[in-house]
Amino acid sequence: MESPGSSGFFIICILHSVIAITCGTLIMFYLKEISVLGHGIETTGKIMGSTPHDQLLIQISDSFAGLLLFAVGLLLFMVAFVKDREFQSFFAKGCILIHVTVALWRVYFERRLEDLAYDWPRQLVGDFVLALSWVFFLVYSWREKYD
Repeated sequence: MESPGSSGFFIICILHSVIAITCGTLIMFYLKEISVLGHGIETTGKIMGSTPHDQLLIQISDSFAGLLLFAVGLLLFMVAFVKDREFQSFFAKGCILIHVTVALWRVYFERRLEDLAYDWPRQLVGDFVLALSWVFFLVYSWREKYD
């Protein structure tokens, strides 16, 4: 028998979906503008490559990253409609693990990149805020289950 789901799961999934789809679209089509907004003009010039070949490779790589983020957003949108409480809990735990893993990657690797050294703390906060939204969902669903 299917257990009734939580409305908090739907809201969090839709919110994360909108964020992922928006960011993915912006990365695919407005990469330079987003990079300037996030990193500044000087850093953007450095991370965009110095030769036409490098620039093309970086642009293709970033476009695929944006496409992947867009696909993740669509997946989150589809998952938002799942009503099974056990699946919701499992999915939330997986999302927490992904966000924490990305945060650890930023701490151990991204901070070592000279050009991005000033951006990683802000991105780290974003990773923890996204993970925290799933933690709040788990706490809320646990409270609903045992009340």
